[in-house]
Amino acid sequence: MEKSGYLSIAQVAKILKISRIAVYKKVKKGEIEAIRVGKIFAIPRDYVLQRIKKIKGPPLAEEEKKRVHKIVDKTISEYGEVLKRLGSE
Repeated sequence: MEKSGYLSIAQVAKILKISRIAVYKKVKKGEIEAIRVGKIFAIPRDYVLQRIKKIKGPPLAEEEKKRVHKIVDKTISEYGEVLKRLGSE
């Protein structure tokens, strides 16, 4: 699909470094422009490249990054063993 000037959901997810489900949700909400071709969505390549910052969102401030790391560390310390077990299933 890339040669035609359009990208698939999976390709956009890889470019944006987000999940395919997140891309689908953004398409459904109208946050990402796409056309439906049968059962799949085609997203204009130029659109994604021009709007990448708006689609992905602004980067986190240092203060926010520290807050996220603190929460992750707390979660791992409290639920580490449970997370390991869930990961092995």
